[in-house]
Amino acid sequence: MLIAHHVAIVGGGFSGTLLAINLLRYGALRVTLVEREPDRLAQGCAYGAAQPNHVLNVRAGNMSAFPDEPDHFVQWLEREGLGTASCFATRRDYGRYLSALLADMQRQAGDRLTIMSRNVEDAFFPPRGGCLMLAGGGRVEADMVVLAPGNLPPHDLALFRRSASPAYVPDPWAADLGEGLTADDRVLLVGTGLTAVDCVMTLDAAGFRGRIVAISRRGLMPQVHAPAPGFEPRRERPRGGITELVREVRARAREVGWRNAIDELRPFTQDIWGAADFSEQSRFLRHLRPYWDIHRHRIAPRVSGRLEELRAQGRLQSHAGKIVWVKPRDARGLEIGWRARGRREVESLLAARAINCTGPLGDIGRSRDVLLQRLHRRGLLRADPHHIGIDVDRAGRAVGADGIAHERLHVVGPMTRGAHWEIVAVPDIRKQVWTLARSMTGSHWVAAEGL
Repeated sequence: MLIAHHVAIVGGGFSGTLLAINLLRYGALRVTLVEREPDRLAQGCAYGAAQPNHVLNVRAGNMSAFPDEPDHFVQWLEREGLGTASCFATRRDYGRYLSALLADMQRQAGDRLTIMSRNVEDAFFPPRGGCLMLAGGGRVEADMVVLAPGNLPPHDLALFRRSASPAYVPDPWAADLGEGLTADDRVLLVGTGLTAVDCVMTLDAAGFRGRIVAISRRGLMPQVHAPAPGFEPRRERPRGGITELVREVRARAREVGWRNAIDELRPFTQDIWGAADFSEQSRFLRHLRPYWDIHRHRIAPRVSGRLEELRAQGRLQSHAGKIVWVKPRDARGLEIGWRARGRREVESLLAARAINCTGPLGDIGRSRDVLLQRLHRRGLLRADPHHIGIDVDRAGRAVGADGIAHERLHVVGPMTRGAHWEIVAVPDIRKQVWTLARSMTGSHWVAAEGL
């Protein structure tokens, strides 16, 4: 790994901001952090676009920004009088925490940290560094460039796009979801995962009193966090392939409870993924991913409780099925034809609004981000083998179309899921950027390995 004197980071959400802070914590180098949306600086989409009733999906005790200071967030939360280690803090409060971290680092680092509110349109890599080309003119030259794109907006749904109806909301984070709706309206959520849960909570908080219908291929919604019995977690990574692992987890669940059986895999998940060959990974993504997601990425009890209340009131339904056609009905809505899983007949429903809750886009070949498009076309970036993110090596270096890892171009955050799989939650990303920062600054002597 080259030792950098100036690192340019494109993307100032959680991943990019935390990398910048760690680089400045461990090194004497300069950092330029470029974020095109100033209101998302240090927060990204997850915390910058959060509503008051959006809470974290992880208890505060495991949400420190630093793996070498596991109580850091809890200490901040308690000083602010906002909660304790066992609570599920609001995402807005977590965004405030991240903003406070960046502001504190700005004071400490002085002119070693430059923050720019600009759009990066391209990047070039001469032999000894990297050069960012900024919209409207100007450039940033650095020894290394790190892309921190966060989660990309959901892939557009062709059936809905072709309807050309304003009732279709392609990006659930970019609109006022409840605007103009009445108690007589029905909202369709395309997807039943965490994004759909957030949309339900947003609509509910906005005062929407109509009905919400969520449809996905399997109709599965996230499980809830709950107390689990005490147990002695495994100390070694499970061996064998995907089939053996499923069998072992089921047996383990009977012994210690399914939550414990899933959670104890956390220290080993990235290694399990990395040890699996392409065929095994493909089988997991095709058959097991939905079940893994709802059990691994759980929701807070108060959120689950509200969902159950809405179900009991008949205002929330979730179905397993497939949408087969979409027709604009009038100026206010859509008619959607869908087929329930395991059935042949097509049913229709009317919706005043249809919201794309399919989750973040992974395939950079379909991304509308100008910088990613250009780097991809020139072969500096390529999709990972499963097209769920950007291809990187174990050190986070971008792998180009020629299969060679670029020494001066790195990628961090959720778009590296093809290499790591578990890289969407705070505990995984904080370890990733902390490790990369120590490597870039030559600070490998730091011994603490965190959680």
